[in-house]
Amino acid sequence: MEITRMRHPIRTAAVLATAGVLLAGCSARMPVSINTATAPNSFATSPMATLTGTPTEVVTGLGAPWDVVLFKGTALISSRNSGDILEVLPGGSTRLVGTVPDVQHTMESGLLGLAVGNDSTLFAYSTTADDNRIERFTVEGSAGSFSLGVEEVVVDGLPTNSFHDGGRIAFGPDGMLYASVGDAGNGAAAQDEERLNGKILRMTPDGAAPADNPFPGSLVYSLGHRNVQGLGWASDGTMFAAEFGQDAWDELNVIQAGANYGWPEVEGPGGGNDYVDPVQYWAPDDASPSGLTVIDDTIFIANLRGEVLRAVPTADLDTSQDYYAGEYGRLRSVLPGPDGMLWIVTNNTDGRGDPGDGDDRILQVPVTAP
Repeated sequence: MEITRMRHPIRTAAVLATAGVLLAGCSARMPVSINTATAPNSFATSPMATLTGTPTEVVTGLGAPWDVVLFKGTALISSRNSGDILEVLPGGSTRLVGTVPDVQHTMESGLLGLAVGNDSTLFAYSTTADDNRIERFTVEGSAGSFSLGVEEVVVDGLPTNSFHDGGRIAFGPDGMLYASVGDAGNGAAAQDEERLNGKILRMTPDGAAPADNPFPGSLVYSLGHRNVQGLGWASDGTMFAAEFGQDAWDELNVIQAGANYGWPEVEGPGGGNDYVDPVQYWAPDDASPSGLTVIDDTIFIANLRGEVLRAVPTADLDTSQDYYAGEYGRLRSVLPGPDGMLWIVTNNTDGRGDPGDGDDRILQVPVTAP
């Protein structure tokens, strides 16, 4: 299907990242109050939402799904390798909504995160031959016949590589669009306020830097990240991010404006006054956290290498509860489904998993409030 393409002439990351003069007088190492870490793998003792019953299948036979959003009540899936966006039909079959143009997949890159705008537009984070970018699409038609319409580049020029591309996008409770950008293999750049590697960005739906961002004229919201792939908010507005470590620790962090999370100077806890410590951390073999969501003030985190769904109550960030260890393989994403369900997206066809019958799948399980 034909997609009309539009471009903001000034909304390039390369331009927005050059606010060096403005940034020179600002320090990312702002005083922060969250600086407590916890021993990994502690068991939950605080009230939290729980999962009951055996997960059931919503859809099967997916190829390298990366993200799922509900658009007007219908599930839309991003297919990392192909750039396709699929619509889930009643009964669990899928149909092609459209293909994001110019997607280039190598290893971890491709079509990644999706987000739904408040005006019923669809945002997508993807890799091209030259960059990572965020685009906005009108979605035409209705359930069962959705199609991608006008395409508009929101931000381009984001750092890219075949790995560490970040790629999670989500609208916060403030109506702003947040995006995780990986270090793209350049850890040192994650500490450079003028570069977008290893950052969480905050922008208006049009790709502009909000006036209340911590660094004037810049999209940068927080820095010192290696590869964040999970973003979510508690009911009080507290922002959480799940982050891949390297050899020592994966992290769950509380995200604060202007704060520095240490990579590559520190991995896990021990940052002292210069960096914010994670509130939980795990060995990569037990975690490799990707997508997260917050339901009833319980953080649910999908883990790839750990092959586990982890729950953390926001009221007691020292504790956690694990579900489905090894039962469904690699887990890429998790989201609130309809009718009080939690949806879990497996990722066994991404080249690093061991696909079983029906992979990849979206599973659903009821959530019980605390």
